[in-house]
Amino acid sequence: MGEKRKIIIAEDHTILREGLRMLLSANPECEVVAEAEDGLEAVRLSETFKPDLILMDLSMPRMNGMGAIQEIKKQAPETKILVLTVHKTEEYILAALKSGADGYVLKDATHGELMLAIDCIFSGKSYLSPGISEKVIEGYLEGRKTLKSNTSWDTLTQREREILKMIAEGYKNKDIADYLCISAKTVEKHRANLMKKLDLHSASSLTAFAMDKGIITK
Repeated sequence: MGEKRKIIIAEDHTILREGLRMLLSANPECEVVAEAEDGLEAVRLSETFKPDLILMDLSMPRMNGMGAIQEIKKQAPETKILVLTVHKTEEYILAALKSGADGYVLKDATHGELMLAIDCIFSGKSYLSPGISEKVIEGYLEGRKTLKSNTSWDTLTQREREILKMIAEGYKNKDIADYLCISAKTVEKHRANLMKKLDLHSASSLTAFAMDKGIITK
């Protein structure tokens, strides 16, 4: 047997991380080298451990999974990333694939399907859960620009989406500035741009929008 596959689990729910660690550790070919509770930590741990694979949730605090995928793929394009999420809409699937994900598995998958997905990715193929409709796969392969529709959501930058998520989670401007290593004035500017683009004018309306988009699940 060759070297073990080094894996990082990026998931903000502790019980799910522990369950995934147990499942993966039972496989003699896998070694869980680190666990991340949010996207920023996933990026940092990826730099430190240089894993072969990252299991990536999409809805996490601070930086979400999409942003983390993009950052990790910029730094280490050879790192495989398998999304493991509850989101099954076309918008999420295509965004993850365009961000650089190598596979997309729904959280209602079996242990066998998860291991199959990992094997497929390491053999150089992509993997999409059977629960994802064929039209979504075909649409991606045909190069349809589904995510380019002119909705207010599509006009937001990655940074604005990160700040929207943190506002919806109840973080104050100073907390957001500290987390993202930017000034409070910059946060204020992003917040104003968010409200203008989305035509929303309070933290509660931004939170409701984030919940509707599945960015937060409270």
